Amino acid sequence: MRIIADSGSTKTAWALLDGATIELTEGQGINPFHCDSQHICDILRSDLSPYVGERRVEEVWFYGAGCTVEKSPVVADCLREVLDVDGDVHVGSDMLGAAKALCGDQPGVVCILGTGANSCYFDGHDIIDNVPPLGYILGDEGSGAYIGKRLVGDMFKRQFSTDLYDSFIKETGLTAASVVEKVYRQPLPNIFLASLTTFCSVHREHPQMKAFLVDCFSEFVRRNVVRYSSLRRGDAVNFVGSISFFFREEISEALHRHGYEMGKVLRSPIEGLVRYYLVQSVG
Repeated sequence: MRIIADSGSTKTAWALLDGATIELTEGQGINPFHCDSQHICDILRSDLSPYVGERRVEEVWFYGAGCTVEKSPVVADCLREVLDVDGDVHVGSDMLGAAKALCGDQPGVVCILGTGANSCYFDGHDIIDNVPPLGYILGDEGSGAYIGKRLVGDMFKRQFSTDLYDSFIKETGLTAASVVEKVYRQPLPNIFLASLTTFCSVHREHPQMKAFLVDCFSEFVRRNVVRYSSLRRGDAVNFVGSISFFFREEISEALHRHGYEMGKVLRSPIEGLVRYYLVQSVG
C-alpha cells in the first residue's frame, strides 16, 4: 500500500493506493504548527488504522499546511511510528502538493484560493519563487476571507445598490454591529468572512456583484501572479481550491485583463496527486 495525503488545519484528504484499488477518505487536519507530535500520532491512529489494518505501507507522500523545512520531520516521524512504513516518507508543504497536483513535472505558476490564498512559481521539481500571502488581514487577495472582508465593508459603506444591500441583509441576517462582533470578538473570523462567499455566488449574475468579484481576483493577479518574472503574457496560470473551482469564470476574466490564460483548475489537490503518483508508478 502507498498513501497520499493533502492536509490543512481543519481536514486531511487521504488516498490509499493498493494495487489497482484506490480508497479515498477524509480525516482531521494535521498542522505541525498547531499540533504536537503526540496529537499528530493520535490523529493518525484514529483516522488511518481502520483503513490500513494489517496491510504493509511501502511509501507515504504527505503534503500539508505548516509543513515547513523545520516542521516536516515532526510529521514524518509520526507517520513512520504509526504506520510502520517500510519505505520512504515524503513530507512537503501544501503549496508543493498543489504544484505537483496541477503541473506534475512541468513548470508553471500555481495558485491556491480557498479560505486563504497562496501562490508560487514551480520549476517542475521545486518551488523556486513565492510571493508571501501575508494572511487575510495584510494580504490573501482573492481568498474567501478577503472577498468576505471586502463584501461586508462595501455593503455597510453603501458601495452596493439598494437592491443588493437589501438582499444581503435579508439572506444573511447580519448587521454592522453583528459583523463587528464576529470579526473582532469571536474566534476564527477568517472562517466567518469566507462563509459570505455563498452570498456572492448566489448573486454572481448581478452586474455589481460580478464586477466586485472580478476586481477581487484582479487584485490577486496584480499583487501576486504578475510578480513572477518567469511568467510571460499569454501563459496559463493554474488554480486549486474551493474558491478557484466555484469562481473560475470570474478568475478567468481577471486573468485576461492582465494578459494571461486560465490553466488547470482543481477543487482539491488530492485528485491531481493521485493521478500524478499513479503515472509515476507506471513510469
